[in-house]
Amino acid sequence: MPVPPEALLVTVAPTGAETTKADCPQLPTTLPELVRAAQDSEEAGAAMVHVHIRDDDHRPSLDPERLKDTVAALREGTGLVVQLSTGGSVHDPLDARLEVLDAAPDSCSLTMGTTNFGDDVFSNPWPFICDLYQLSQEREVVPEFELFDLGHVAALARLIARYGLPYGGKVHVDFVMGVPGGMPGTTDALVAGVAALPPEVTSWSATGIGRTTLAVGLAALSKGGHLRVGMEDVLTLSRGVPVESNAQLVERAVAMGALAQRRPMTPAEARELLGCR
Repeated sequence: MPVPPEALLVTVAPTGAETTKADCPQLPTTLPELVRAAQDSEEAGAAMVHVHIRDDDHRPSLDPERLKDTVAALREGTGLVVQLSTGGSVHDPLDARLEVLDAAPDSCSLTMGTTNFGDDVFSNPWPFICDLYQLSQEREVVPEFELFDLGHVAALARLIARYGLPYGGKVHVDFVMGVPGGMPGTTDALVAGVAALPPEVTSWSATGIGRTTLAVGLAALSKGGHLRVGMEDVLTLSRGVPVESNAQLVERAVAMGALAQRRPMTPAEARELLGCR
């Protein structure tokens, strides 16, 4: 049954790999904190969780057992679509990022090109993209194609032309905007990105980093897109007002959606939209 057009997919990205626990004590970095953040976000209207994990010292990690335990705990504690980041941190090696799929998530992120990421480089060379995509097809994991720039949109078209559709037959992308080194978090940039999407794309969302979060969110709603929010992407509600929880950001996204006459999608609808098992 098709998902109705008024349904809004809200993805929550609760942790990320950049912010330290010391700088932001409310950031959910332990497994119990992550599960609680996911539960609260689901109650607020999220249907998918985009997951980065941390080690015992709250540092970014791609430990295989921690990833498996995290997927299991989120499935037990929530109904959310569980999406693991294959980006990790900018310092993680490519082979470790491929092994993320061993944890058998519902979905994985798949970034469509290398990006300057502040002072660092987020490396996604073409052979790695091809390997990760084919592995996702083999493992029956649905990719969310992360697009940090217009060149990434062109790379997506090239990838689909070479290897066909993802597992599940749907093509969902997320524009990640406002990263220093990527596309700006503006309405004009989003309009250009959406216009360039290949015809195989069935749904798209947008993420505004930092102070671009509201501008990108409102622009995405005006174009009929979906939203990703969370403490991975923004740590203030307004100038000088810190975010206290991921659920706050989900609640704000749901309220923005309501102004556009959109209502939050259920996890079951999200699975239908994305083509997940």
